[in-house]
Amino acid sequence: MLKLLALGNASVRAGQPLPPLLDPLVDAAQRGQDLASRIAALVASFGFDSIEYSVAAPATRDRPAMRYAYTTIPEWVRHYEEMGYRDADPRAFLTSGSAIPLIWDQASVRGYGASVDAFLADARAHGIASGVSFGWHGAEDIHVVVALNAPAPHHDDVRYQAITRNLPDIVMFGHYFHEVFALPAMCASQARPPELPALTRRERECLALAARGMTTRQIAAMLGMSSRTVQLQFERICGKFGAANRPEAIAVAVQAGLVRTQ
Repeated sequence: MLKLLALGNASVRAGQPLPPLLDPLVDAAQRGQDLASRIAALVASFGFDSIEYSVAAPATRDRPAMRYAYTTIPEWVRHYEEMGYRDADPRAFLTSGSAIPLIWDQASVRGYGASVDAFLADARAHGIASGVSFGWHGAEDIHVVVALNAPAPHHDDVRYQAITRNLPDIVMFGHYFHEVFALPAMCASQARPPELPALTRRERECLALAARGMTTRQIAAMLGMSSRTVQLQFERICGKFGAANRPEAIAVAVQAGLVRTQ
């Protein structure tokens, strides 16, 4: 389930080197001032219109899979999630196995298939037609992706050279943004109980029994339902929780205190 981050505090250790370009952001965070406008201004200084930052961590025994995002274009990110674009997004799959940033436009990332071309057309309609993206893997197998976007469909030589000149600062900004601003926001988000959609009585009953280790057939017998009806209940639960499967839905419910495993 994707959570959009609300940035607040900045985490700067004593003696930690900080690039001057981040000074206005850190100062604003320490004063409790708005960060969104300052982040947008910094992104614009690099020659881009918007930023998408995302971090994903696989499920563990103690927590469900986690996905967080920060963006200056939340409407697009919600649409992106609804359309299930993750596997069709070249900004993600072309950087997943490489530390080298991807400078892309409409021409350079075509030809990977119909789903990718459909994504590119939709993104362009939302003002995302070119940009730069990069990612890296961190502690606990997290995967971070940072994308800066622009509406121009193609890079001419002048723009391409300008992006490459700014690339060291762009990459440095992405890494510091993750460590200094995003991680504290994630910790604050995890400390708050998740706001989950309401479940029906039957959904709660199915979830509670599954959390105790019961199978679909056992739940059906216990509640006087067919196995297919139980499966439909879990499909609805997963949809409400944004969970990929039943174990992830149970983990979300346990973390939120809705059910117990014993």
